[in-house]
Amino acid sequence: MLQQESLIEYGWNRVIITLTCIVCALLEIVDTTIVNVALNDMKGNLGATTSEVGWVITAYAIGNVIIIPMTSWLGAQFGRRNYFAASIILFTICSYLCGQATGIGELIVFRLLQGIGGGALLVTSQTIITESYPPEKRSMAQAIYGLGVIVGPTLGPPLGGYITENYSWPYIFYINIPLGVIAALLTLQFVKSPRYAAKSAVKDVDWIGIALLAIFVGSLQYILEKGQEDDWFNSGLIVFLTCTAVLGGFFFIWRELTFRNPVVRLRVLKNSNLRVGTILSFIMGFGLYGSTFIIPLYTQATLGWTAYESGLLMMPAALMTAFMMPIIAQLLQRGVPQQFLVAMGMVIFFFFCFIGYKIITPDTGKDNFFWMLMMRGVGMGMLFIPITSLSLSTLKGREIGDGAAFTGMMRQLGGSFGIAIITTFMASQTMEHRSDLVAKLDVNDPVVQHRVDVLQQGFMMKGHPYNIAKLEAYKALDGSVTKQAMVLSYMDVFLYIGILFLICVPFVMLVRGNRGKKMDLSEAMH
Repeated sequence: MLQQESLIEYGWNRVIITLTCIVCALLEIVDTTIVNVALNDMKGNLGATTSEVGWVITAYAIGNVIIIPMTSWLGAQFGRRNYFAASIILFTICSYLCGQATGIGELIVFRLLQGIGGGALLVTSQTIITESYPPEKRSMAQAIYGLGVIVGPTLGPPLGGYITENYSWPYIFYINIPLGVIAALLTLQFVKSPRYAAKSAVKDVDWIGIALLAIFVGSLQYILEKGQEDDWFNSGLIVFLTCTAVLGGFFFIWRELTFRNPVVRLRVLKNSNLRVGTILSFIMGFGLYGSTFIIPLYTQATLGWTAYESGLLMMPAALMTAFMMPIIAQLLQRGVPQQFLVAMGMVIFFFFCFIGYKIITPDTGKDNFFWMLMMRGVGMGMLFIPITSLSLSTLKGREIGDGAAFTGMMRQLGGSFGIAIITTFMASQTMEHRSDLVAKLDVNDPVVQHRVDVLQQGFMMKGHPYNIAKLEAYKALDGSVTKQAMVLSYMDVFLYIGILFLICVPFVMLVRGNRGKKMDLSEAMH
């Protein structure tokens, strides 16, 4: 307990540590989405195929998800300050190397290494912030940390779009360098390393556990990232990796429960609050990353917006979440039960999804999104801090790092599962809706025939011959049907995500929270 108390900071030290951790978390999360809008430029510049350039995203995600569960153990092995600083340096150096890459293979390797450095930034930042604040003020600490986690995915696309349009794609990596250098120097100067356990000897290092973890989560992340593109289980590679992931997961769990010095301490999940928190983190990741994925996809693919315009659309909601964070933290510190706030957040998120279901059309205007996205911002603000606070509230010492690693990994995997499920679901629903719409189109119907005639006249006025104009008219009608089918599939996604969150509400209310225990806020805002 004395070791834990010695990590609590006050005054300017705490301010500097907090800002350093926020910058690091923001850098890591922004880099998960900032490259999305630059893929076409990378493809042309590096002579890569669409499939190859997709690995720029996949490699980073795999590096992230492999390292996140190991961060607590690595911090204990090398000292948290040293490990955190080394991760920042690795991330910064790889950012420079990504910008300097002359081939797609180089870029993918550097992105994998950048993801390994970045995964540590995310979880270790959360642990350092949590331990820098007294237990009664940790809700405010999670609010501060949550700004980076929630705002990051939203900030990436508009920032990436602006840099790509005005400069060139390597600069999306170069902007990390000055911030990374400053963060590394501040970490070495101000961050402390706890001494919860002695460093393991080489013979006690769980090398088999590390290998099994890499096989398990690496295979799983590949399946989630590439499954839809490779036609899922019609691909021999996907089938092989599924078997690998299942076996790797089984033997990894067995190894970690039986080895004397496991790389991931699964036994910390005996804590009931952490168990519930990891499940809720998965669901929150599903909603956070799923909605961050689906709205820009709809606005760009259906409405024809640029990535920059789509990113700007999400900014007010992110600012609303930032505004909500300290309010929610104060409510927690004044004794409002965590489970009540989580349930309210899920209800609000349901209404966000339901409004999305109602307003989406092939030509929805920009103004229609405003209040819907404001609700998303409020909902996410009410979910992140209470879930994280609930997860870590009864943990002490090294357990906090273990808990942060589990919630971070589950949030990341929730996002990966969410995007994989959404893309697969949309592909099948689009085909189903298209079949239904085509079945209802009768070429002998006067309304349909009138529509074709109007389109044909339009093409003839552009100089097309009669027969070519007729073919173009039918093609345009077919395109209109496909577009409408896609819109219907977007509507389905919003509806079912909303229902998922609504179903969780009664289960959340059964969870034990802080039971009205008041928390002192007197120093949290200093």
